Amino acid sequence: MTFSELFAEIGAGALQRELDDVLPDQEVRRLKEAGFGALRVPTQYGGRGASIPELTQLWIDLAAADSNLPQALRGHAALVEDRLWQHAQGADQRVWFERFAAGEIAGNAWSEVGATAIDTQQTVLTGQRDGSYLLSGSKFYTTGTIYAEWADVYVRRERPGHEPDFAIALVDTRDPEVTVSDDWDGFGQRGSGSGTTTFAAAPVPAEHVLAFGERFPFQTALYQLNLLAVLTGIGKAALHDFATRVRERERNYSHANAARVRDDPQVLARIGEASAAVYAAEATTLRVAGAVQAVADLAPVASGEPERVAAANEAAEIESSQAQVVVTDLVLGLTSALFDTLGASGTARSAGLDRHWRNARTVASHNPRILKARVVGGHLVNGTPPPYAWAIGRTARPGAEAGASAG
Repeated sequence: MTFSELFAEIGAGALQRELDDVLPDQEVRRLKEAGFGALRVPTQYGGRGASIPELTQLWIDLAAADSNLPQALRGHAALVEDRLWQHAQGADQRVWFERFAAGEIAGNAWSEVGATAIDTQQTVLTGQRDGSYLLSGSKFYTTGTIYAEWADVYVRRERPGHEPDFAIALVDTRDPEVTVSDDWDGFGQRGSGSGTTTFAAAPVPAEHVLAFGERFPFQTALYQLNLLAVLTGIGKAALHDFATRVRERERNYSHANAARVRDDPQVLARIGEASAAVYAAEATTLRVAGAVQAVADLAPVASGEPERVAAANEAAEIESSQAQVVVTDLVLGLTSALFDTLGASGTARSAGLDRHWRNARTVASHNPRILKARVVGGHLVNGTPPPYAWAIGRTARPGAEAGASAG
């Protein structure tokens, strides 16, 4: 079965899963079995050897079938890229490539809920005498972890005789000390598996820990690329669904421009505008994929040419930020404007057309585009470098406390 055939079958049940609020467990299983999680793994290790643009196109097509699924695989894609980067630096990653080829995937576990101060982590990796670690804490927005064999966790590491630092811990979610909950309560992307994961002294071998500073450099651009692909796929799905309903619609208004809705020039123009927006979103997203690929291609020379890597990485980050501003507006706009082509029946919950806007709005809220517009402007005008591994939490700024007291 080809991926296009698999996506068609996955898409056939997407609306009902949405209406029933059911996780796409079986759909993720089928993607694993089809080798979707090993697309970027080199062919000699059992993967497909796909490029980042090829992977991105498949993300877009999968998102058009069910937008939850490529987002659920976002953390896995990042871990695959990190393993590819480490392998190119001389750290043998064949064991991970074999896991990915066997269908194992990773979920994301980086964010912590609440007002924890930025640049701190309450999830702690504690060193043991034998060199191994125990991980304790709780993460929210752990997208995809509920479907995954591994969790890619951002932690504060504490070891005897060392200053605390930040690290990445790869944790086996099958261990009894790991609990993953489906408690994501957003109004969109309900099946992305973005709830809470708790670690109760979960064991982590030393070889599953990486200092954060050694992480592959283009992760922020890659994370955003995935969301751009999801947004574009949502746009494609909305366009298909609304065009189909316009084609089939018999009811019309007395003051319409034609006897049939499908012949009304204003309705057709709205469909055409949405099609153009989807075209632009897809082209923009694939352009970013090329910029990210340019950084990945530098992995073999990274240690010897850090300035070259940094320049390519900065270009990819800026392109992903530019695209985020534009693609978000395009997709949010079309998923709302397409309702102009139908009557009130288009808002029926059973039709599920609202899910496209809700899902797009949810994806777009992960990383506020207004902040990215400012980043791009600062870079263009003042040469300010973009933030790479940004974080969320409580901010502490000079005068903040005084201002709060005065208020």
